[in-house]
Amino acid sequence: MKLTRTLAASAAALALVLLPTTANAAPLDVDYDVVGTTTIASTGGTIDITPTVLSSTVDSAGGPGSLTGSLPLNSTTTTFDAFGFVPITATVSYEEAAPIDGQLVRDGRLTRVESTASYYLKLTDVKIGFFPAFVGNNCRTAEPVQIPANTPAGENFNIVAGGTLAGEFTIGDFENCNLATGPINALIPGDGNTVELQVSNGRIR
Repeated sequence: MKLTRTLAASAAALALVLLPTTANAAPLDVDYDVVGTTTIASTGGTIDITPTVLSSTVDSAGGPGSLTGSLPLNSTTTTFDAFGFVPITATVSYEEAAPIDGQLVRDGRLTRVESTASYYLKLTDVKIGFFPAFVGNNCRTAEPVQIPANTPAGENFNIVAGGTLAGEFTIGDFENCNLATGPINALIPGDGNTVELQVSNGRIR
């Protein structure tokens, strides 16, 4: 039984290794473990992306291939100081607006991922100091936030081992936050926000 599992794992790894160079390979469903961080430029706050799973389909037909999939992100609590001295706490949730859409790109001897994820950002349990802001249950960005997740220049994305994905994105205005809509839109939206993901442990479903 142990030998059978070892052979199966080796065959799966070999299939993943050969995937980028196999022109007529059938699409493969591959899962990856993901952790990371997001930094919000306007507040200077860092939000941890806690362990989750990227469920992807990798299709190498006709070239290095495409990558599509889903990356559900867990809700997390963040705290920052507005105007440098007013503590604000909020729970941030991510609602997937569209599947991840990406490409595997050859860059010399390297393979890079160029992809975009799309989420509505939702805020709940917002507190200013110790006082709740009563934003309700529908406080979120009016439009989906488009988040690039690309292999940094000079780095390689290994189909088995994974790699780093990073990007910079813009957060638009929020809506349906009751009386807090104006203050939230004065504090959070803007560009220069960053994300960095560590993708690892590729395995065929």
